[in-house]
Amino acid sequence: MKTTIPALIALTMIAAPAQAASPTIRGMRPVGGQRGTEVVVTLTGQRLADAKELLFYQPGITVSKLEVGKNGQVSASLNIAQDARLGLHDFRLRTATGITPLKTFSVGVLKDVVEIEPNNDFLKPQPIDMNVTVNGVADNEDIDYYAVQAKKGERITVEVEGIRLGLTLFDPYVSILDSKRFELASSDDSALIWQDGFVSVVAPEDGTYMIVARESAYRGNNNCLYRLHVGNFPRPTATIPSGGKLGEPVTVRWVGDVLGEKTTSLILPQSVDRNFGLVAQDEFGTAPYPNAFRLSSFGNTMETEPNDSHATATAFTPPVALNGVIGSAGDVDHYAFRATKGQTYDVRVFARQIRSPLDSILTIAPKNGSPSARNDDTGGPDSYLRFKAPKDGEFIVSVTDQLKKGGLDYSYRIEISPVEPKLSLSTPNESIRRGTGVMAVTVARGNRQAILINAGRVDFGGALSLSASDLPSGVKFESDNMTAGNSVLPVLFTADTEAPVAAKLAQVAGKPVGSSDDIASEFSSTAELVLGQNNVPFWTRTVDSLAVAVTEEVPFSIDIVEPKVPIVRGGTMDLKVVATRKPGFSGPIAVALLWNPPGIASKGGIVIPEGKDEASILVNANNGAELATWKIVVNGTYTEAVTGPPAPGARRGQGSARVTVSSNLAKLTVAPQFLALKFDAVSVEQGKEIDLAVKVNKLADFSGEAKMTLVGLPNKVTTEPATITKDSTEVVFHIKTEATSPPGETKSLFCEVVIQKDGEPIVHNLGTGRLRVDTPLAQKQKATGPLAAKTGAGSAPIKTSDAASKPLSRLEKLRLESQEKAKAAAETAGAVRP
Repeated sequence: MKTTIPALIALTMIAAPAQAASPTIRGMRPVGGQRGTEVVVTLTGQRLADAKELLFYQPGITVSKLEVGKNGQVSASLNIAQDARLGLHDFRLRTATGITPLKTFSVGVLKDVVEIEPNNDFLKPQPIDMNVTVNGVADNEDIDYYAVQAKKGERITVEVEGIRLGLTLFDPYVSILDSKRFELASSDDSALIWQDGFVSVVAPEDGTYMIVARESAYRGNNNCLYRLHVGNFPRPTATIPSGGKLGEPVTVRWVGDVLGEKTTSLILPQSVDRNFGLVAQDEFGTAPYPNAFRLSSFGNTMETEPNDSHATATAFTPPVALNGVIGSAGDVDHYAFRATKGQTYDVRVFARQIRSPLDSILTIAPKNGSPSARNDDTGGPDSYLRFKAPKDGEFIVSVTDQLKKGGLDYSYRIEISPVEPKLSLSTPNESIRRGTGVMAVTVARGNRQAILINAGRVDFGGALSLSASDLPSGVKFESDNMTAGNSVLPVLFTADTEAPVAAKLAQVAGKPVGSSDDIASEFSSTAELVLGQNNVPFWTRTVDSLAVAVTEEVPFSIDIVEPKVPIVRGGTMDLKVVATRKPGFSGPIAVALLWNPPGIASKGGIVIPEGKDEASILVNANNGAELATWKIVVNGTYTEAVTGPPAPGARRGQGSARVTVSSNLAKLTVAPQFLALKFDAVSVEQGKEIDLAVKVNKLADFSGEAKMTLVGLPNKVTTEPATITKDSTEVVFHIKTEATSPPGETKSLFCEVVIQKDGEPIVHNLGTGRLRVDTPLAQKQKATGPLAAKTGAGSAPIKTSDAASKPLSRLEKLRLESQEKAKAAAETAGAVRP
């Protein structure tokens, strides 16, 4: 069956530029379809004119035809398999020159129909059949009414997909009314399906029932698309148990449906699937969305009532998963196990993560004793504890709700397992609105593309090696080892000049370096589809592979000129980047380090100017920079502005075509300083001169002369650079002031020391010194006293030349100044005595 669903609202068409890059999908109609059918989907956006394929992360949807129409619209014929997983399927559109941000397509079980306006009058609703999915829009102050016929005793269930479609910040509301406008059930949010809602009732009589859909605060807009599932299908709110052991049979009890409980027996998959769920079905229909269900490597222990005290606790032996329900307000469930002194277990609650309303409180206590550990939530609404038995004996695990609530769907699963090392790898979150860029690799033929990989080590340490498999033909992966103290690293993909233009979903893995331990790694990449207030992620999707595509050639490449010398702690370096341009391309190329090693900072806003071939990026190392040799990479981006109005909702700059390539992985070594300096503190009067002595402590040999420049002198205070060798122990800077040099103390003098090696500079910034510029004493007295100071008979005049010939210490300067002030005061007192 072929279904073509027309656009529900007007779409803005964006013409793709002549050279397409960084493609973006702005609109998709429809946003879902029925499994077992062919659905024609229209995609609109920017830079889609060279579209080549849709890349789905989950099986079940294939593309039979992909065509580009006028104004860059893309038409895709999707064949949805009869056994395709219900719910969301993640995908990207690949063009010849890029990959779009992640989008989702919803697969349902019911026939699709389209909302027909006007339907905002209770007396003039849109009639629909039972067991259909309505594709509609909740506009501003809009209320959509749909009329269905039902017999007495029939179950009527309505579920809305709104926020789950990942289009905009949308809080849908649904309700069921009878023909007299009496509300039988309503729902705004639901623990089971996030901010979307569902309602289910048993029809009290034959007749017409009204289904209502709107934005909860009547503040919708034309981006608030929804899929409204209306039918006789079951909608249980929980499964018991909430998970099971991989590859083993399990019997599941479905609770929360208006027609009562049901049980289902099935065999679980052999491998872990982060999106696995169970779909409820009975003789009346199939639920449109799965209930979350955990898969683990150990079996289940079921709660045995009564277990509301230590004495009646349900016994278990770890490792195991405890499954139960906080069945009523104030209920506390207890489980008992034995442990020997020193045994350690991870104890983790799954409740909100499996869409239960339970806000868990987890405690562990010796039997008949007070709790020794307690947790409300750790990194989320669910509880976690690491428990180490303080002695041999029996211990009690208990769980309850934070607000003392309960109910038949307040289900939970507590997984108790020995401590095992774990490695999680991920990309940074993809958030186009926050400007992160697309978390997929688009590597042009004969070019390179880098991406950051984050690593989370749990219960192990040390360096990691990274790898990638299932890459497109002609693509190679390159990565340095991730050091023990580091958790982020750039990895590089390189495409041959003859690599086919194609894409694959690659697998990224990691393992400890030089260890025989078999530590499984998990990879994930999260896309932030909807952001809430203050750009907090509100609705996200996580996939377990990395999209890697080979694209057509681009007109430039860049390379780092690998430094021959290290950057020292507290030093700087000009990192040279060169561009290779193809004939006819002269545009400016913005260059920046993708990642800075620990303790390293780099300057942004650097551009290889139009028509030029190189630029330098200033790199700084702080005094605590980690001493190591790192592999760094620079990204180069050419941005071609697109004329015409921006797409609706687009931020400034989002209408531009961007082409980004990466450099080679180049070595950057962070080394200790070659020398240390100790500054004398000095003071000088305006208009005079002083010598500043700096002691030199050599820490490493170097050849030739090094240039030292005193930096940070105040205005109208000068000195000349000095030179040293590896044998120098002191440098004296002769400092000159002017009569108008500003008085005051400067506390941040430092020396820039440049050592040449292999024809390149090693720049040190070493400090710090202090210099005080004083107003001459005679000027002070003239400003504050009635008479000028006079030199008394027999007093020894101070020779400036003597002071200049040998630098005075700080203490000597203070003594000299004190003597001058005392002598001047005495002379002034004698001059005014009657």
